Amino acid sequence: MAPELAAQNPELYRVDANSIRHAYTELAPFIVNTPVVHSATFSDLARCQVLLKLENLQMTGSFKDRGGLNKLLSLSPAERARGVIAASAGNHAQAIAYHSKRLGISAKIVMPKPSPLVKIRSTQHWGAEVILEGETFDDAFNYSQQLVEAENRIYLHPFDDPYVIEGQGTMGVEILAHHLCQDLDAILVPVGGGGLIAGLATYIKQTRPDIQVIGVEESSCNSMFQSRQAGKVIPLASQPIIADGINVRKVSARNLETVMRYVDDMISVTSDEIANAIMLTMEIEKIVIEGAAAVTVAALLNQRVPRLQDGTGKKILSILSGGNIDVNLLSRIINRGMAFDGRVFEFELVINDRPGSLESILGIFRESGANVVEVHHHRFASHAPIGQIAVSVTVETRDQTHIDQLKAIIQDRGYPARLRSAI
Repeated sequence: MAPELAAQNPELYRVDANSIRHAYTELAPFIVNTPVVHSATFSDLARCQVLLKLENLQMTGSFKDRGGLNKLLSLSPAERARGVIAASAGNHAQAIAYHSKRLGISAKIVMPKPSPLVKIRSTQHWGAEVILEGETFDDAFNYSQQLVEAENRIYLHPFDDPYVIEGQGTMGVEILAHHLCQDLDAILVPVGGGGLIAGLATYIKQTRPDIQVIGVEESSCNSMFQSRQAGKVIPLASQPIIADGINVRKVSARNLETVMRYVDDMISVTSDEIANAIMLTMEIEKIVIEGAAAVTVAALLNQRVPRLQDGTGKKILSILSGGNIDVNLLSRIINRGMAFDGRVFEFELVINDRPGSLESILGIFRESGANVVEVHHHRFASHAPIGQIAVSVTVETRDQTHIDQLKAIIQDRGYPARLRSAI
């Protein structure tokens, strides 16, 4: 189909491996051919060979550069003159803002009010007008549609558009051309609305059908998994999750169809596992990633694909889809990740309300090699008998075994205690 005719009728546009290859030739000069690296430590922990595709190194910090630019390039001169508008939690917004400015296209972005500050500021930095509206993506989307009608702008959907899907699929061209991926067994892909996995699975399965494509969601927002099981789109109630970039309550029917045709499996990970994956990726690989990107690492570290993590050296590529994470949120996530990893714990104790009691209990932690980071008195705690007070002590520990040893010592020495993870 001629490009100008396809642009006028996007629903008739067919995405396949050939169209994705063609799109890549158009996009390649303006996007980053992001590195693929091998992680020796993650490979040891995950019992397979772990490769990482660093899409967090794209210009705007995520894979969304690919689909956003591909859509913009599909617009006719008349459509570009009308300007564009998008609704996005952040990464799509930044991609549209950056490439619209570069192409001389006026752009407005509607973002939910709780969007990470780093994504709001970056979108504004690239020259787009940012409008904060509503608490969820759906709220932002509904308002963006009002502006489309009022201002006659072109709406750019973040995942339910063939040109966006095609653009995301260009990642597959780079993957299959990379020397480390010649004997790849599987690719783990973050899933929100499904644009990335639809484009990537289309290219991979039409080019190398032997490679498994596996989608990963956060367990509290697994709309694609539920929809795939049901054979139709299943909308979920919106709720805040760590992986805000894939917090989509209703996947695209178009992408669901592709997932049902090409994707081998859908798996999920918990918010604590994601937090731990963010922390370990930064600590071990010196790479900062956002929650949406961390789901694939979390899946590997928590043995979610045991058929591939059998110690026989199977090679799995983890897509690190973005690195746009708010630094304030990052500090909280690190703390949560450390707690999940058994490296910080909070002990609630009841001690005698007399001189030397606190020193005695702190001595237990000193003897065991635990580092005390916080101590709080709770003099009015209802569970503390008269003559005693409640104390909470947060300590840095080595691992879960170290925590268990501390619990045993504290109980053996007769201290009534409430023991809980410091999350």
